[in-house]
Amino acid sequence: MNAALKHLVLSCFVMGLVVSAAAKPAFRVLAMLSGHPDHNKMMTAAKPFLEALAAKNNFAIDITADTSLLNDANLAQYQVIVQVQLAPFDMTRDQQDAMERFIRQGKGWVGLHAAGLTGKDFLKPGARYWQWFEDLMGGVIYSPHPAFQKGTVVVEDRKHPVTRNLPERFEVPDEWYEFNKSPRSNVHVLATADESTYKQNKPMGDHPIIWTNEHYHRVVYIAIGHDASLCSDANYGMLVRNAILWAGE
Repeated sequence: MNAALKHLVLSCFVMGLVVSAAAKPAFRVLAMLSGHPDHNKMMTAAKPFLEALAAKNNFAIDITADTSLLNDANLAQYQVIVQVQLAPFDMTRDQQDAMERFIRQGKGWVGLHAAGLTGKDFLKPGARYWQWFEDLMGGVIYSPHPAFQKGTVVVEDRKHPVTRNLPERFEVPDEWYEFNKSPRSNVHVLATADESTYKQNKPMGDHPIIWTNEHYHRVVYIAIGHDASLCSDANYGMLVRNAILWAGE
């Protein structure tokens, strides 16, 4: 076999390995989109954003707004749910229970922005309040947010896999969700909102904006994520990438 032929055979072998590896993703993700009109622009941008993250980081992803897929049989094929602004009250009781079982099994959950809308103010008449989810969120209740504006995120734990390699501070435009209290006593805070950098509705003082719930294997909530422009923001891209990879471990 001459040198040129050996090179061709070796190249085909290496390419075959690459194709084989690409065909076997490390884990599978279900991304649940919000169907609320206020989130349409972000949902449109989120699909290619998440697909690109999956392609570059060797995980498979299915992206949908169909909440009927939140059932035990379908969820069995996934290791991570990314709740992309889908509010907990926009699921049926059975869908909520299926997600709860998924998380209790030790699988991963990444909640973005409106995924954290706790509180009874949103309930439809006769609907059950999902108290377990409020507890998952650190026992906090959502409070009406201030006007959409730029503000600064302060990364408090730069060693955690979710926030690793992020700068100490970075600016984003958002709605800066507020809650009735800080969840700090019940969660591990990764980052806070610097309330001096924007106009608050009701200042929290200690204002966590990204946190994990260490009572579960891989649960992280990221309160920022309202605007479609974040899908082209390098820091936000790194944050969501890190969160998914960590949740899929």
